[in-house]
Amino acid sequence: MHLVAGFPPTNRDDWRALALEVLRKSGVEAGSPEEALSSITYDGVTLAPLYDADDLPKTLGKATARDAGWDVRQRHAVADAEAVLADLEHGVTSLWLVLGAAAIPVGRLADLLREVLLDLAPIVLEAGPEASEAAEALFGLAAERGVSPTGNLGASIGTAGRDTTAELAARCAAGFPGMRAVLLDATPYHDAGGSDADELGCSIALGVEHLRALTGAGLTVEQAFGQLEFRYAVTDDQFAGIAKLRAARTLWARVAEVCGAADGGQRQHAVTSSAMMTARDPWVNLLRTTIACFAAGVGGADAVTVQPFDACLGLPDAFARRMARNTQALLLEEAGAGRVADPAAGSWYVERRTADLADRAWAWFQEIEAAGGITAASGLVAGRIAATRERRADDIAHRRFPITGVSEFPHLDEKPLRRSPGDGGAPAGESPRDEGKLLGEGLPRIRYAREFEELRDLADAQPERPVVFLATFGPVAAHTARAAFAANLFQAGGLATQTAGPGTDPDQIATAFAVSGSDVACLCSSDKMYGLHAEAVAAALRRAGARKIWLAGKGSYEGVDDCLYAGCDALAVLRTTFDDLEVTR
Repeated sequence: MHLVAGFPPTNRDDWRALALEVLRKSGVEAGSPEEALSSITYDGVTLAPLYDADDLPKTLGKATARDAGWDVRQRHAVADAEAVLADLEHGVTSLWLVLGAAAIPVGRLADLLREVLLDLAPIVLEAGPEASEAAEALFGLAAERGVSPTGNLGASIGTAGRDTTAELAARCAAGFPGMRAVLLDATPYHDAGGSDADELGCSIALGVEHLRALTGAGLTVEQAFGQLEFRYAVTDDQFAGIAKLRAARTLWARVAEVCGAADGGQRQHAVTSSAMMTARDPWVNLLRTTIACFAAGVGGADAVTVQPFDACLGLPDAFARRMARNTQALLLEEAGAGRVADPAAGSWYVERRTADLADRAWAWFQEIEAAGGITAASGLVAGRIAATRERRADDIAHRRFPITGVSEFPHLDEKPLRRSPGDGGAPAGESPRDEGKLLGEGLPRIRYAREFEELRDLADAQPERPVVFLATFGPVAAHTARAAFAANLFQAGGLATQTAGPGTDPDQIATAFAVSGSDVACLCSSDKMYGLHAEAVAAALRRAGARKIWLAGKGSYEGVDDCLYAGCDALAVLRTTFDDLEVTR
C-alpha cells in the first residue's frame, strides 16, 4: 500500500516557497522560513520548523534495554506506613525512602516496611551521610525475613563518602545481585536552573568519578558499571525530556566503550521536575507532571517518579498521592506508553535533537574533566548553571517562558491551597518553599514561578487587594484585546483590574478612575483610537490624581509614562506598579 501515491512529489524547497508566502501574508519578512520559525534552546541547539531524512545523524540514539513498562517509584519522606501500603496496593512498584533526622529516622525503617514484601517491592534509599546505617537496617530486615532485597542503597561519594560508597558497592556486587549501591542524582543541577546539557554533562562526570573510585577500591569495570543508577529531572517540555534521556544513554554508552565494559547500559530514574511546579493554581501541575511522565516513559526511563501536584506546598495529601499514582497507571495501562521500546527511535526531529544535545553535553563533560573532575570543578559548574539560570529568569520575567496559572492566565479568585508543613518534595532538611537556599556545590534550589508568586503573596497580604484602572475607550472591539492583555499582566502579580467600559469622554473615564480608588491607570484601545483620544484621556486621568499612566501597546503620547507590550519585562512592570500603588512590603 502506497499511502502517498495519489499526491505529487514534494521536497524541502517546495515547502520553503509555500512557507515564505504564508509568512509574507502574515507581515513577516524573512530570508527563509528557517530564519523566521527556528528557535534556539538554552544549550544552543537549533530547533527547526521542519525535519526530513537528511537530518538524521549518522549515529542514532542509544535504545533502552527496558523490556516493557517501567518501574512506578513513589517518594516518601515521612514515616507513614499507611501511605506506603496505599501506594503499593494501588499501582506503585517500588519505594523511594528519604531517611534522616529531618525526614524518616533510620530507626523507623523496620516499622515503616513491616508489611512491605521486600522480595517484590524494590527499596531505594536516600540517607545521605547515614547511608551505611540505613543499608544495615535494610539488610538486617531482609535477613530476618529470609529474602534478598532489591533496589538501590542510594550512596554516593558526595553524601556518604568515598570509602562507604565503595564498601557498599563491593558488598552489593558480591552478595546482592538485585541491589545497586550508588545513585547519582543529577536533579540538583536541574533544580538550580541548569539546562539539559548542564545536567547531562555533570551526571556523566559524576558517573566517571564513581567508576574511578569503585575500580580503585577493587571492583571490576563491569561490577562498577552495574552498581550505578542515574536520576534525571523531566519537565513538561516533552520532546526535550525524551531527547535528554536518550542522549544520556548515548553518552554513557560512549563512556562504557572507552572503559571496555561489555555491558554499559545506563539505568535511569526520571523524576518530574521540582523547578517547574507552582504553588499558585497547583492543579495545573497535574498537566505538567502528566506530560513529564509521558516524556520519561517514551524516553526510556527504567523508573519514574511523578511528584504529587501539591508537592511544593508541604506534605502531599492522600488525593494528591493517588493522582500521582494514577497518572502513571493511565499512561501504562490505558495509553500503553510502555509497550514499545524507544518509540521515538527513527524520528527525524527526535534523533537530530538527541544527537545535538549529546554533542553539547559531551563537550561540557570534557570541560569538567579538563578542570580536574566534577569535585574539583564545582566553581566552574556553579558559574555555568548560574549563567543558564539568569537567561531563563530573563525569559520568565519577559513571559517568553510562560507559566500557566501564574505569569499567564492567573486566577485571582482561587484561594491558595494549604498543606500541612512537611518535606513537600524538597531535599531532606529543607522547607518545601525554601528556594534560594544553597545546596551542595553552592547550587541554589529554585522554582520558575517563585518571583511572580511572591508578588501574588504580597498582594494577597494587603487589607484590600490593590487595583489598577484600565482606561478602556472606543468601541468594545477596539479595546477588548489590549484590555485583556493588560489585565492578564497585572493580575499575574495579584493586582485586580477595573475597566472604564466603552466611550471616549475623558471626563467620564476620569470619574470612573477616581471611583476605582487606584493611583495607576493603563490606557487600552486600538492604535487608531490612541491617535484620536490618548492624550486627552491621559490629561484627564492626571487631573483626577493618576500617579502613573501606562499604555497597552507601543507609542509615544503626551501624558503617558510608559508602555506595556508583548515581550516587555512583566516583573519590572509589576514591581514598579507596586511602588506606585504604595503597597506595603
